Amino acid sequence: MYAGGGEYNVAYALSRYGMRTGWISRLVDNPLGQFIKNHARTSGMDVSEVVWVPYDGVGRADRIGLNFTEVGIGVRASVTMYDRGHTAVAHMKNGDVDWTRIFGARGVRWFHTGGIFTALSDTCADVALESMRAAHAAGTIVSYDLNFRSKLWSSKKAIEVTKKLVPYIDVLIGNEEDFQKVLGFDVEGTDEHLKKLPIEGYKNMVQKVVATYPNIRAVGTTLREVVSGLVNNWSAIMYYDGQFHHSRRYENLEIEDRVGGGDGFCSGFVYGLLHGMPPQECVEMGAAHGALLQSTRGDTSMVTMEEIRHVMGGGSARIKR
Repeated sequence: MYAGGGEYNVAYALSRYGMRTGWISRLVDNPLGQFIKNHARTSGMDVSEVVWVPYDGVGRADRIGLNFTEVGIGVRASVTMYDRGHTAVAHMKNGDVDWTRIFGARGVRWFHTGGIFTALSDTCADVALESMRAAHAAGTIVSYDLNFRSKLWSSKKAIEVTKKLVPYIDVLIGNEEDFQKVLGFDVEGTDEHLKKLPIEGYKNMVQKVVATYPNIRAVGTTLREVVSGLVNNWSAIMYYDGQFHHSRRYENLEIEDRVGGGDGFCSGFVYGLLHGMPPQECVEMGAAHGALLQSTRGDTSMVTMEEIRHVMGGGSARIKR
């Protein structure tokens, strides 16, 4: 059993790398809720703003969401089954969190959320808008991972909701499917299975996105070509200040568990931006961290900064004695 979640994974990794991070959610005060809290605290993550609700002994009112993941092998795809109905966080609503105090008095520099949280319920979508507006008003940088999940909502609903959020986004993160299903921008030259990802088609799509939404200052994305369930080609692209920056391409990357790879990219990418690294180094750090994160089981990062820099520098997997 592993604790994880889109925003949780990003904050967890950044805390491991020495940054002060916090995570906000709504949790049930039972052993599963405590498991999530305790795992967060092992990284140093601040969970003092989490909204706690009592456990009724069964979970009729509120419960902790579960994901069951079957890791695919060969031609068999990985499969995730969501068990997230009637969860405490899905019942989150406007007013549960004092966002103005958090972004103002606590001086938050960067706020990250994404499409999985937004898709959980209509009230979660309201909270996403409420929090992003407050962050934007306080001058906090807002990043948003599009993270389309067809089991949680339809593309039509995702586009309808996300268009209201985009004006408050500074940094947009997503893969080629996310841009198609959540923003309605197609990548030229892709097939329905996304086996081949034409770089020029992707660049054209990103340019259309930033032309449509000029408030977006940076776009980061992972490019994943699935060779088999446990072998992928992996790379990333960053758009920043009118220029594209390509990471190293990880050919035939062997995967232990692909869940959390995108969050690994996101946290490495954000780390680079917050530390004033050049754009090329930011995208390399994100791609390297995402690749390494997929070499371990579980959503959250067990990777060290030394390992990331080793891979970024072209280091091999030769045994270290």
